[in-house]
Amino acid sequence: MPISLKRLLLVFTWSGFISFFLSLFFCVIAAPSVLPASSSVEINELTSTEVRDRLAAGSRTILIPIGGTEQSGPYVALGKHNVRARLLAQRIAVQLGNALVAPVLAYVPEGSIHPPAGHMRFTGTISIPDAAFDAILEATARSFKQHGFRAVIFLGDHGGYKKNLERVAQKLNHEWAQDPACKVFSMGEYYRLSFDGFNAILKKRGFTDAEIGLHAGLADTALTLALDKSLVRIDAMAHNPKPGEQDGVFGDPRRATAELGQLGVQHIIDGTVAAIRAVVPQADHN
Repeated sequence: MPISLKRLLLVFTWSGFISFFLSLFFCVIAAPSVLPASSSVEINELTSTEVRDRLAAGSRTILIPIGGTEQSGPYVALGKHNVRARLLAQRIAVQLGNALVAPVLAYVPEGSIHPPAGHMRFTGTISIPDAAFDAILEATARSFKQHGFRAVIFLGDHGGYKKNLERVAQKLNHEWAQDPACKVFSMGEYYRLSFDGFNAILKKRGFTDAEIGLHAGLADTALTLALDKSLVRIDAMAHNPKPGEQDGVFGDPRRATAELGQLGVQHIIDGTVAAIRAVVPQADHN
């Protein structure tokens, strides 16, 4: 039986309708997706054009968090300083409002490799020569100056390389004295707040110097718990004897809590933000 004209038109109408939507579907999935600009302050998580646009909008301060891969006894992970430096720098940048955060420098001087001395006596510690570390700091600062940053801030999470940071900052600032578009700051206040400042807070709460410790003790462990508790072996710490110097620990971490550490975290962030605002030219706060 011949197909009626009405039915034929209906077939072609539905065929065209389906073809149109299939074509539209494949165009959509084939088109490159346009992602919204990231709100992150870490350049690791930004594209090159996003960093360029942040600079143009006034984010001209770059924070360089410096950690270290070193032993912290049997209860705290080797990357403690790296994680802490990154997370603290991130929060400092957010509070500043005009700063970005560089990748963490995890390779730092930790003493003689052979024969091993200091932390190098314990498995997992990584040490590089002072000259190599200085060269990394210098090249990093030069890179950010080249891109248009006005303030390069070194945030060192432990004191072993304090002189290196100061030496490199002094060298570059002397060299750039005739071209002061960028300045390097060795932000010693960040470490002072992390160590002396937090220790003073703990002493007011009744903890002793022997418990607070110099390395991997209560203060060190509490800060780490507050920022990333996965780095601390909490159960092992609670059920084993007090570690000692033979374990790479100077202090007693066993009463450390995230709540205590949070007091230090806020103290470090607020104090470092104030210190940066005091030395970075006011124009760069806009």
